[in-house]
Amino acid sequence: MTIHKVVQFLESVAPPVYQESYDNSGLLVGDPIDEVSGVICCLDATERVVEEAIQKKCNLIIAHHPIVFKGIKRLNGSNYVERVLIRAIRHKIAIYAIHTNLDNMLYRGVNTRIAEQLKLRDCQILAPKKSVRKMAAYVPTEESDHIRNALFTAGAGQFNHQQQVSFASLGVGTASGQGLGRVKLEMLFPMAIERTITGILDSFAASHGIHYEISQVGNKAFDVGSGMIGNLAKPMKEKKFLKHLKEQMNVSCIRHTSLPGKEISSVAVCGGAGGFLLSHAIRQKADIFITADYKYHEFFDADQQIIIADIGHYESEQFTIQLLQELISQKFRNFAAHCTEVNTNPVEYYF
Repeated sequence: MTIHKVVQFLESVAPPVYQESYDNSGLLVGDPIDEVSGVICCLDATERVVEEAIQKKCNLIIAHHPIVFKGIKRLNGSNYVERVLIRAIRHKIAIYAIHTNLDNMLYRGVNTRIAEQLKLRDCQILAPKKSVRKMAAYVPTEESDHIRNALFTAGAGQFNHQQQVSFASLGVGTASGQGLGRVKLEMLFPMAIERTITGILDSFAASHGIHYEISQVGNKAFDVGSGMIGNLAKPMKEKKFLKHLKEQMNVSCIRHTSLPGKEISSVAVCGGAGGFLLSHAIRQKADIFITADYKYHEFFDADQQIIIADIGHYESEQFTIQLLQELISQKFRNFAAHCTEVNTNPVEYYF
């Protein structure tokens, strides 16, 4: 099994097109055609994780956070990023990052795992993305069914959890003064398959002379976006819920805003630095917003409308390691996938 095959699978789970513009997910180091001998799953590809991969004879590290965010002008070991890259290259260890694209998935995503830990129900994306595309193709009447079915097979025609949805309108096109029967075929499709859809339409354009256009529409894809919101099976008193949060997320401390004395029922979450989603959590009437990396003055933004609970960046995403290991182990049986034994949390607490 090659690294390329593993990458293909991971990118079917969390397509790179859904990563944020600042991100750098993907294969950062390594040759895609190398055979996989073993996998280490982690949050951060640190020097100790690379050493662990060497000891366990694993040549692929799957990390949540990219080790490289910005351009590198020199590679001489002057900092930990360069040292990780040099050691990985020297030992032919590939590093793959699956970051905000995995954050943004409703199914098998980072926030899904947090919601599962907290036993939330009826979960939905907190801030859905406008990641729906529309195609309109002007096709010969006699070829319309053939073209429609090819697009359906590729995954187009998905709308409101329904499959193979399309709209067709009959008309007459003109060429050199002659009228030609045409069907205007329209479909919605997820942004993740835009390249595939374009390829299909290009092939029909070459063979049948069709014309087409693709545009972004206002519809939001409710299975792609930032954060998550769900409900507890039964409302809990605030301090009882904080204890539940501490136990379920395996955290040593929680920084939070004042408790207004109400029960907790609706819970919003975002792994990592999710402060940008506070307004969404308030708008959807969440009782508490669980995330990380809050600064002092940002806690004031709760404005007595919601409880903000900062559990720490590493702590909020730690179960992503197990998620990645499960994804790989369930898909591939011809090599071992390990959860790292290295705690890569750079923050320590003194009690």
